[in-house]
Amino acid sequence: MGLFSATAIVMGSMIGSGIFIVSADMSRGLGSPALLIAAWLVTALMTIIGALSYGELAAMMPKAGGQYVYLREALGPLWGFLYGWTLFLVIQTGTIAAVGVAFGKFLGVFFPSVSAQNWLWHIGHVPAWHVGPMVLGNMDIGLNTANLAAIIVVVLLTVLNTLGVKMGAAVQNVFTSAKVLALAAVVLVGVFAKNADAVAANFGAGWKNFWAGAGWHSVHAVQVGVGGPTAFVGVLTILAVVQVGSLFSSDAWNNVTFTAGEIRNPRRNLPLSLAIGTGVVLLLYVLCNFVYLSVLPMVGDPAATTIAGRGIQFAAEDRVATAVMESAFAGMGAKLMAAAILVSTFGCVNGMLLAGARVYYAMSRDGLFFKSVGRLSERSKTPVNSLWVQCVWTCLLCLSGSYGQLLDYVIFAVLVFYILTIMGLFVLRRTRPDAARPYKAFGYPVLPGLYIVMAAWICVVLLRYKPQYTWPGLIIVLLGVPVYLVWKRQGIAVAGKELDVEVTGT
Repeated sequence: MGLFSATAIVMGSMIGSGIFIVSADMSRGLGSPALLIAAWLVTALMTIIGALSYGELAAMMPKAGGQYVYLREALGPLWGFLYGWTLFLVIQTGTIAAVGVAFGKFLGVFFPSVSAQNWLWHIGHVPAWHVGPMVLGNMDIGLNTANLAAIIVVVLLTVLNTLGVKMGAAVQNVFTSAKVLALAAVVLVGVFAKNADAVAANFGAGWKNFWAGAGWHSVHAVQVGVGGPTAFVGVLTILAVVQVGSLFSSDAWNNVTFTAGEIRNPRRNLPLSLAIGTGVVLLLYVLCNFVYLSVLPMVGDPAATTIAGRGIQFAAEDRVATAVMESAFAGMGAKLMAAAILVSTFGCVNGMLLAGARVYYAMSRDGLFFKSVGRLSERSKTPVNSLWVQCVWTCLLCLSGSYGQLLDYVIFAVLVFYILTIMGLFVLRRTRPDAARPYKAFGYPVLPGLYIVMAAWICVVLLRYKPQYTWPGLIIVLLGVPVYLVWKRQGIAVAGKELDVEVTGT
């Protein structure tokens, strides 16, 4: 893969359906147009700093496995395994499942029979289980036409990726290009379909309304946990709380590092692809939110019967982009937006399938995953077994109905691993000062240090005000410790037997 394909993986993995829906929930929590834009700018700043920092690690260690390898080399094999464990169990496979089911749901716009309510095999409903501030369970298990569509997409793209990295990269190039054009189209809609009432409500004379509620002394309400008490917090705290949505929409930009072993001239192309890919996508994300504000009023009424009356806050099913397109193109808007999201989700699934399998392959080579996963196909030179193991677990998550809940639980854990990886940059500068570094992190040590401070602040705030996103994530990560010890012991035992065979010749 060259620079274009690597950049396509970065952009394709980032651009899912999140940007089209999360702004509704964020706007309900913020209540200020300026803070909505500020939240996305914070996400953009953090993501770009993270990408520039990862660029040094990627150029220094251009190996399959990416972030798993960086954590292993900087902090030790346990930390690498915990990342890979969480990635396989939930982060990568859960995201693929969630995006795949989103594909199925939006396919229903064109084919109404494709629906999460159209059950082919309804196994049953798991009742809600309240544990402190968390709600576990409360999900339907079985096969419906929406998750069947997701499973078909996952299996199809897995087959394509087993044919070789060139095939997977070619699919990614086509769909990433289409997704960028779809986002650019949304931006153009904002230029030509501005709503005077929305502009007046969100901006006002001299942008007075835009800045309303964004002062340093403004207070915002936050519900602590699920069904917990309401707390009143300042601007910095509320911006940290809503980062759950925007950071999730911008996540997976690091996936390209998983495929480092298959990228041409990785010491040059990896850092470039990270910088270009994240920069372009995040610019489009910020512009899309300005479009939302120029077409729909931010404040809305959930009981309203019109698109404008519901506003951004209460867009139907939180599909803000769909509401914008319907406002601009009455009758055809929903189908235009659904088509854009289908393209986006298809490319996102492909990029994450291609990248994720390389991590489990690297773990297996270290004796920390199923041995067969560490083999490359002689014909295609791809980790075929790793791709199929990933596919099977993803399909089970599609059936379980639990993937969305699990994703909520690991957002905090994802952020923790980003912090640890960037801390690894500082560790390696000290422990391996003479290592070849074709690219050095821009702004080191100030910018990487700033990322750690900002991310740590978000983690602290989420621990306090959104425990339903944090403690379960930590539990999932920590469950990997005994698994690591068992796998490591078995790996040592296998290595010992192989050594005995070599010594005795039997």
